[in-house]
Amino acid sequence: MTVAQYSLEEPSDGGHAHFTGSTRAHVWAWRRYIILIATPFLLAPLPAIVDGSEARCAYVVMLMAVYWFTTALPVGVTALLPIILFPTLGILDTNSTTMLYMKDTNMLFAGGLFMAVAIEYWGLHKRIALRILMLVGSEPQWLMLGLMGATWFLSMWISNTATTSMMIPITEAILQQLQDTLPQTDKDQTRNVTVSTVSGNSKETSVELQELPAPDKGDKEPNGDAGDATQQKNGETDAHHKGDGNHGNQGAKGSDPDFDRMCKGMSLCICYSATCGGIGSLTGTGPNLILKENSDLIYDKSTLSNPVTFGSWMAFGVPLSLLVVVICWFWLQIAFLGRRGVLGWCMRGEKQDAERSRSVKKLIKDEYKKLGPIVFGEGMVLACFFLLVTLWVTRDMGGQVGWGQLFDVAVKDSVPAVFVGILLFILPSTWPGLRSYSRYSHPQKTGPAVQERKITIRPLLDWPIVHEKFPWQLLFLLGGGFALSGGFDKSGLSDWIGEQLEFFRDWNEWSVLVMICYIAAACTEVTSNTAMSSVLLPIMERLASNIGSHPLIYMFPVCLSTSFAFMLPVATPPNAIVFTYGRVNIGDMMKAGVVMNILAVPCVVLMTKTLGVAVFGFEENPADFLKNTTQLVAVSM
Repeated sequence: MTVAQYSLEEPSDGGHAHFTGSTRAHVWAWRRYIILIATPFLLAPLPAIVDGSEARCAYVVMLMAVYWFTTALPVGVTALLPIILFPTLGILDTNSTTMLYMKDTNMLFAGGLFMAVAIEYWGLHKRIALRILMLVGSEPQWLMLGLMGATWFLSMWISNTATTSMMIPITEAILQQLQDTLPQTDKDQTRNVTVSTVSGNSKETSVELQELPAPDKGDKEPNGDAGDATQQKNGETDAHHKGDGNHGNQGAKGSDPDFDRMCKGMSLCICYSATCGGIGSLTGTGPNLILKENSDLIYDKSTLSNPVTFGSWMAFGVPLSLLVVVICWFWLQIAFLGRRGVLGWCMRGEKQDAERSRSVKKLIKDEYKKLGPIVFGEGMVLACFFLLVTLWVTRDMGGQVGWGQLFDVAVKDSVPAVFVGILLFILPSTWPGLRSYSRYSHPQKTGPAVQERKITIRPLLDWPIVHEKFPWQLLFLLGGGFALSGGFDKSGLSDWIGEQLEFFRDWNEWSVLVMICYIAAACTEVTSNTAMSSVLLPIMERLASNIGSHPLIYMFPVCLSTSFAFMLPVATPPNAIVFTYGRVNIGDMMKAGVVMNILAVPCVVLMTKTLGVAVFGFEENPADFLKNTTQLVAVSM
């Protein structure tokens, strides 16, 4: 989430994003320094007047919240503040604080992102997306479904931002092809939009998707949000428009309003399905990992095993995310494809429909043919992907079955993640005797070795590629979230907040969950979802303990609701990327997004109380939880 940085680039005239001049940047620079300097002093009376570690921890939380909200500091840098403030304010000692920044969950995240980088670098995500589009029809409703399905699936495994930045050019090329098949009179009325078709060249693809940013909001983040990543992506998408001053001038006089509405719906479906896909897998987005770590800490204090594993998360998350995507598909058709149905914009006769259908199919097939056959390196990456998912799912299948039971000590999901991540640096990308070897199939097709026709056996990944594409900021952001959780418990702040919320004991649990989830979804529109979950989850755990409910029945829906950032371009990098292409303005996104928030939150609560109970046993509050109030603390404490 990039509130401040995106404001430097937000267009004032409805056009595509760009810097609006040195004056505006100068003003923001002064505001940034004012926020950085004034905030600590304005909050200083809190620990000075109110004695106790709770007030000191609240000071740190509020300071980080302001910096995260305004992005006066990069979100990853703000996440490092507990290393300075916790020891100096007497909340946690230095060793206890720093150990929270490199935990099992961070290793799970790192291994998963090695896999994501390999998929992106070898172009497998583009191959999968185009293959899915070849299976659906060429009519708008089925094209939208195909685009959403491809984006949804890919965003479970790679960065939401990388997925969106790859899918949006494909969508633009399809829309341009649809526009070209309109009758000439309508074509003259429709605004002239210069778009860049997606190149099949794997080198160009790797340059276009240069960086996997932070969470969705944050990314994959796992699917997450990084300010510099969004700013960079805005600049990249700027290049696609070729300086067309008319681009983004929605609803201009003389344009075809039905076609414009369809373009808006097709664009929004990409960023919305990327957001939904992130909740489908454990490594899909930052809040999921925050919840996993907090649940580990809860169960470590009891004699029970944690039911939250990669396999159980997918059993719950995939149906939930698929339900939200289907609802989103229906809503976008109603909102943007017209009341006459999805073909209302182009009811021009059978001949034109057949021409449009052939044109779109040909475009997709041509783009897929440009990728060529699957080469040895792509096959190896695909094999590693299936190996990783298989190891994750089969590690713990109900607590009694799974390969993890073969070992005397606990083996968690980070073990296969790191194992497969290391394999990517070992396995070759070419093999003697295979066709791909003589063609030098590695994506990096430039350099002296290629020019001189020298064949070099290289691994699937090397460190310079990982260094360039890996969202390092996320490691610090996740660590900062874990540090906040530890500080919440050690200082007693979570106890104090939980006591203030005990009046919810007399409320209906459904009403409490829906209300809190709507608050979380609203807050995530203007701040990092990972940061938001880091603050809310310790409070939800304490609230559940105080009113006698299972902690996870409050933590799960609140955590997932922090990923529902549908309303604003600044809410998450996928929204910002779609916005910079100019098809959608802020009003369009807010109107569609507010309905998505209204519809998605009840889905989360309903699935938590039904499927969540079946998968995780939420309704059964263990005796250990009732006997001992659980604490979100680090294992080392």
